[in-house]
Amino acid sequence: MTTDVLSEVLSAIRLTGSAFFDVNAAAPWVAEAPPSAVIAQAVMPGAQHVIEYHAVIRGSCWISLLGGEPFEPVPLSAGDIAVVPHGEPHAVSSAPAMRAEPDIAAHRRPADDSCLPFRITSGQDEPGDTHLICGFFACDVRPFNPLLGALPRFMRIGRNTSPAADVLMSQVIATASAEIREGKAGAQGMLNKLSELLFIEAIRSHMDGLGGTDTGWLAGLRDPLVGRAIALLHGDPARAWTLADLAAEAGASRSGLAGRFKQLMGFAPIQYLTGWRMQLAARQLSRKGAKVAAVAQSVGYDSEAAFSRTFKKFSGQPPGEWRSQ
Repeated sequence: MTTDVLSEVLSAIRLTGSAFFDVNAAAPWVAEAPPSAVIAQAVMPGAQHVIEYHAVIRGSCWISLLGGEPFEPVPLSAGDIAVVPHGEPHAVSSAPAMRAEPDIAAHRRPADDSCLPFRITSGQDEPGDTHLICGFFACDVRPFNPLLGALPRFMRIGRNTSPAADVLMSQVIATASAEIREGKAGAQGMLNKLSELLFIEAIRSHMDGLGGTDTGWLAGLRDPLVGRAIALLHGDPARAWTLADLAAEAGASRSGLAGRFKQLMGFAPIQYLTGWRMQLAARQLSRKGAKVAAVAQSVGYDSEAAFSRTFKKFSGQPPGEWRSQ
């Protein structure tokens, strides 16, 4: 049985989605989002990191990143999904280079999720030029999230990404639009799950577009040798792996595996294993009644003290303190 590494990581980092705004806008219009770190606890309480997305249901618009290196505005049309993985401030507007004062108060999550998504109409009461669904993905960053650092500043899934992606995205967007329009029981739960589907498809589309010179975790996952090694580590993370054992099972020499792994991932295979073990441990420690010694053993540590030192190095907290929070 092949280990689905991407699914395992998405589960371990506790990816959750939320549809937050249902926007009908008539030109001219602009909305500016502050850095996600500023609003993370308001929109997704308890989240370590928040990623924003915008799905265009009808019409067209532009998105501009406002932080870091210069970024040319990107046009979006019906069927496009834009994702801002690292939470940069950005503006979505009817024309390029428009700006507005961010409305931080608008990002406060209601006590009752049935109030979501917030309905926003700009310019008039009837349907505007553009219809958007905007929301957030929450995930853990600590102790170890190999995915987040492998994502670019901006991701866009559009028409002609691939035939399969086109069909899936069309179905997801049509279903999301219907859920908002009809307001049936369980609509918010459906929208949240649809949001997560959007993110997974965005990651897969990004992976499909990677070239031979790209590096990072997703590039490693696609590489035949490194991908096999990662799958082996995920398949049995508590095993006392050595580089020799891993290379033999992956069908490579020790030097060949170590060199290729370092080239794509930026660190050694056993370093990756250690980080992944800590992420698994963090998830177990969050469960009621978890015992540090039992968690340590489940991820391959006979010594609770050695496990505690490593966990603190990755998370910044001893396992007992992490558990209490």
